[in-house]
Amino acid sequence: MAAPNTRNQHFWRDDALPFVELRRVADGHAVCYERHSHDTFSIGTVNGGHSTYWNRGKTHETQAGSVVILNPEDVHGCNPVKGADWCYDMLFVDPGWLLDLQIEIDADAAGKFAMFSDTISHNPRLYNGLADLADTLINPDIDVLGKETAMVSFFGDLHVQLDLRGDLDGGIGSVNDRKMIRVADYIRTHYDENISLDALAGLVGYSRSYLVRAFKKTFGMTPYAYLINCRVQRARHALRRGEKIVDVALETGFADQAHFQRIFKRLMATTPRQYARGKAA
Repeated sequence: MAAPNTRNQHFWRDDALPFVELRRVADGHAVCYERHSHDTFSIGTVNGGHSTYWNRGKTHETQAGSVVILNPEDVHGCNPVKGADWCYDMLFVDPGWLLDLQIEIDADAAGKFAMFSDTISHNPRLYNGLADLADTLINPDIDVLGKETAMVSFFGDLHVQLDLRGDLDGGIGSVNDRKMIRVADYIRTHYDENISLDALAGLVGYSRSYLVRAFKKTFGMTPYAYLINCRVQRARHALRRGEKIVDVALETGFADQAHFQRIFKRLMATTPRQYARGKAA
């Protein structure tokens, strides 16, 4: 189980439920992220204060009662409004587990993960259900059966409360965007290698400058930023498995541990050591 709660942030995990992780931030006024993405399905409640939330090219203002929804690989940014308090819970759910549930309730996309159309909701029922689920997961007096039952119940209802997009590419239909998805897939597969811009451009037959512009238009970040984000997400899983920070840094393509630590904190708003221990000051 994760370490006891601290004043500001807490990462809850349970080896018996490896498909879900909860981040609880009690004081997030200094918790700032660069744009990034997760390889999980992520959904969270804003429990107090105000923040700006950018996803799929649009910026939203969040407040207590807001629910943010992130499909896997959605590039996003969420940061507190200057001078305002901000506290929130965020669940990170393995897409494979969620796909199995989608198949059970006939909500999948022909055997593949069905994306959600919504990026934000102010539905009180959804907010209260997710808040109750977070409290259930973090409660040490509730056993694994109780927590897993709560997960299945909430996410089964979620597919009724939110609109499903269905397709895997998010409705991206242009030739440019399909090619950029191909580039992104290549980066995710070869994240631990030295990838050249020439190689990425050659993959889709574009010039280097056009590739960078097209990729940024599709994903909201450059190919290099996308690569760094992939490395951090792989590192996050390795840290959860208990691997040493120095080994994780090298295995995920970073030059050294110091470089890895700086980048990890920029994207995750916590240090690798704090994340591995399950708490942040």
